[in-house]
Amino acid sequence: MSFRTKRVLFSVPFYIIFQFFLLKYIFLLFGGIDNVILIVISVLIGLMRCIPMFFEERKSTTVGRFFQTVDGIWMWASLMFLIDVVLIYVLNSFITLPKFIVYILLAIVPVLGVYNYYNATKLIVNSKILEFDNLNRNINIVHMSDVHFGSVRHKQIISQIAEKLKELEDSCQIAIISGDLADGSSVVEPHDFDGLKDVKMPIVFTPGNHDFYMGIENVIEACQNAGIIVLDNDNFEFENLNIYGLTYSFDDIPTPAPDEIKNNLNPNLINIINYHVPYNWEEFSSLGFDIQLSGHTHGGQFYPVVNFANILFKYNKGLFKNKSGNYIHVTTGVGSMDTPMRWGTDSELVILKLRKK
Repeated sequence: MSFRTKRVLFSVPFYIIFQFFLLKYIFLLFGGIDNVILIVISVLIGLMRCIPMFFEERKSTTVGRFFQTVDGIWMWASLMFLIDVVLIYVLNSFITLPKFIVYILLAIVPVLGVYNYYNATKLIVNSKILEFDNLNRNINIVHMSDVHFGSVRHKQIISQIAEKLKELEDSCQIAIISGDLADGSSVVEPHDFDGLKDVKMPIVFTPGNHDFYMGIENVIEACQNAGIIVLDNDNFEFENLNIYGLTYSFDDIPTPAPDEIKNNLNPNLINIINYHVPYNWEEFSSLGFDIQLSGHTHGGQFYPVVNFANILFKYNKGLFKNKSGNYIHVTTGVGSMDTPMRWGTDSELVILKLRKK
C-alpha cells in the first residue's frame, strides 16, 4: 500500500466527521436537517474519497477519474465553506445578518471555485533571467515540476505540456522536470507519457516523492518510452550545462554523500542540481552548484494555504540569489495536488534565461 493510499485511508474517518459538522452548521443557517441524513451524506462523501482510489491503483478509468476530480473539488470547497461558516457565525454573534447576506457569502464559494478550477487548468509561461560570469553562450531552459499526472489530471496534462514545449522549441534548448511527474493517484501505464515523444528538445527528469507511490519503475519505464532522460543520482552534460539529478523520496532510499554529489561537478560548465524539494540550497551552493531547480511546494497552490506555505518554506516560490551569485528557482508547478484548484499561484512553465553578466 502506497504512502498516499495510507494517508488517504487514515484521514477518511476524520474527514467524515469534519463533513458532518460542516454540513450541519451550513444547514442550520437554513433551519437545520436530520442528523441521520447528515451522517449518510457524510459517509458517502468519505466513500467517494477512498473507493475510486483502489480502482485507479489498478486501472485508470473515466469514471474513476471523474469521482476523484469531484472529490478534489469538494475537498477545496469544504475548506472554503468552513471559512465562510466561521465568518458568518462570528458576525452573527455581534449582529443579525440578513438572509440575503448569508446567501451572498455562501455563493462566493462556487463563484471562486469556477475561477480556481479555470486557473488550475490554464498553463502559462513565465520567464526569469539568471546572470553568470563564466557562461560561454546564452541558453534557455524550460523549468517545470509537479506535473502530478494521475486521476485528477491524466493524459490531457501531458498533451498540454507537449503543445507548450513545441511552441518553445525555437527559443529554448532543453526542458527540466524537478520531480512529481506522477502523483500516485492512479497507476502509470508504459505509454502514458508518449505525448511528449514528439518534443524535439531534450527533456530531463529527476524523481520526487510522489513518483514512488505507484512504483518508481512504472514512472521510469513510461519516461524511457517517451524519450525522457531520467537522472536518478546521475548527471547529464548538454552544451554548456552539467545537470545532476538528485532523487528525493519519503521512502528510505540511499542518498549520495556530499562528496559523491561533488564528484559529479564539472568546473568548466554551469552546474545545475535538479532536486525536487527546495531544501539544502546553501549546502549545494557551497559544493559548487550554480543553480538548484526545485518544486514540491506548489507555492501553496491556493489561498489561504499560500500564506502558510510562505511561512513553512524558506524558498516557497520564485527565483532567489545568494551572495556567491548562485541561484535557486522554485516553480509553483504544472499540475495540482489532490484538488484541481489554484488561487494566487499559476500552473506554469518557466523559461530560465541564462545570460552572460
